[in-house]
Amino acid sequence: MIVSPSRLQTLRDYIRWAVSRFHEHEVYFGHGTDNAWDEARLLVLGGLHLPWAMADAYLDCRLEEAECLHLNELLRRRIEERVPAAYLLGEAWFCGLPFIVDERVLVPRSPIAEYIERQFAPWLPKTPARILDLCTGSGCIGIACAYEFPDAEVVLADLSYDALEVANLNIEQHELEGRVYTVQSDGFDGLPGQRFDLIVSNPPYVDLEDFASMPDEYQHEPELGLACGDDGLDLVRRMLAEAADHLTDDGLLVVEVGNSQVHVEALYPEVDFTWLEFQRGGHGVFLLAAQQCREHQALFRQRLVPTGR
Repeated sequence: MIVSPSRLQTLRDYIRWAVSRFHEHEVYFGHGTDNAWDEARLLVLGGLHLPWAMADAYLDCRLEEAECLHLNELLRRRIEERVPAAYLLGEAWFCGLPFIVDERVLVPRSPIAEYIERQFAPWLPKTPARILDLCTGSGCIGIACAYEFPDAEVVLADLSYDALEVANLNIEQHELEGRVYTVQSDGFDGLPGQRFDLIVSNPPYVDLEDFASMPDEYQHEPELGLACGDDGLDLVRRMLAEAADHLTDDGLLVVEVGNSQVHVEALYPEVDFTWLEFQRGGHGVFLLAAQQCREHQALFRQRLVPTGR
């Protein structure tokens, strides 16, 4: 059992000790941070409700006994149980915004955030009136879009009722009840006849090979939000086959498929996907205009296979 020594007395002590233990026990980073120092600082400061940007001088403040005990337990669970820091804190940040998270939803980390902040320039031809966040999870993508496009109506759709409960908490937290709402939907099934100017999706896309080799931290996330068939594309196939029916004439489809980009390119070599490039890291996000979705709809339907979900 991981127990921190009693001589740890300050925030700096705990951060330094946590960094060493994270390296010693080969903790995986990838749910909001990518290195031991940022993970330790996030967990220690967040665990005591202190701001990330707090001046370093405060790191030498001595802690109360109860605070030390609380940090001991958080760090123990992070190291021994491999629980992602976001779940231990009940919060994650996306597009500079805080979101409530727990093990009913994936930890927000999509590189799509970079393009939300750019309002999808230069590909979005006009300001969207209706936006769909398909496979919304915590609602972070759709809610971030609502901030960038303050006049848009935003629909957050997901198959999981548990995920939608979390998404509704985030709608309330950001006071967006007037124009952001949730819909239970398996793909587009719960949205008959509805069209959108922008559809953004971070669906389950992990293939069987990748899923089998994922670090233990991912075992705390809902499998429904990660794995989706042998090649990870069971749901993406359906989305592509039906997207043309749910986009306006000038609409835009943006979908993250991560490492399954290789499977998308192999399955649809005829399709000229735009694969987005990222300044802050990330890959495997494609973009299609509504016209392309209509042009290739017959092909998408031809290569549609029954889902294995």
